[in-house]
Amino acid sequence: MRALFLALLLAAGSTYAVEPALSAADTLSAVQRVKPVTPQTSGPNVLRAQVLLDRAHFSPGEMDAAYGSNMRQAIRGFQKLRQLPVSGNIDAATWTELERDDAPVLAVYTLTAQDVAGPYAPVPPDMAGKAKLATLGYASLAEALGERFHCSPELLRRLNPGRSMKRAGEQLLVPNVAIIKPLPKAASLLVDAKEGTLTLLDAGGMPFAQFPASTGSQHDPLPQGRWQVRGVATNPEYRYNPKLFWDAKAGDTKARIAAGPNNPVGLAWIDLSIEHYGIHGTPEPGKIGKTQSHGCVRLTNWDVMQVVHAVSRGASVLMQA
Repeated sequence: MRALFLALLLAAGSTYAVEPALSAADTLSAVQRVKPVTPQTSGPNVLRAQVLLDRAHFSPGEMDAAYGSNMRQAIRGFQKLRQLPVSGNIDAATWTELERDDAPVLAVYTLTAQDVAGPYAPVPPDMAGKAKLATLGYASLAEALGERFHCSPELLRRLNPGRSMKRAGEQLLVPNVAIIKPLPKAASLLVDAKEGTLTLLDAGGMPFAQFPASTGSQHDPLPQGRWQVRGVATNPEYRYNPKLFWDAKAGDTKARIAAGPNNPVGLAWIDLSIEHYGIHGTPEPGKIGKTQSHGCVRLTNWDVMQVVHAVSRGASVLMQA
């Protein structure tokens, strides 16, 4: 797998900040595309599928070139929309539908001086430490680039062996997600705790976008029922109240946490008509759909920003287990 990623990198040169990877690179990534993607699959074939699903608005979450539960749900949602057999595997018919999007899967990104400069700073794990910071920014350039290109920092390293990712002008191979089109307005949202998804629906009740979500826990189950969106805040501050958390540490006190992507609710808060509950982002995208939440609906920062632009005050939100 490392050799194939290296070949992809060597084949993709560019003098532009972001542009489609050269056709030779994309051809290499597409060599195995006719092979099915199943739970036993990993590597470039899976990465290709993840990028295409993401651009089709059926998010696999944080892309990592490995088949996981979030990818399975993305495939199933896409298959339902396209009226294909719902298997969770990418067979020939599913590849055909995905590849109606024929834009290159990979792109070349050139690091800027601003990318390298940051600023970047470690984020304390505890609320008291977070409360001391003026902003909850990215801890590293790798984290910032991972969010920008919807992938794990580890995937960026695998795509770019030998690259330091520390020098302005350095060119990196990245998932080609900058071309994702904005979503239309949703009439309603469906949050399904069993599936671990948030789905956007049109006025006729048809789904047109789906995102992996963390949706509560045994201690803080998802509040089932039909609610409404009361408002949307981007880049919000967070007000920590230990009385609202069963797992708060002894000695914790109320705290104001500054805005930023590493804020506990990430880059956005969609307020719901049930007190203390909302749909929000996260500082840990790799844990979406894999760990529990305190009852709210948690998405990756890039997914929640798509949802923010697709919802309006008064939109219906059905939550079910």
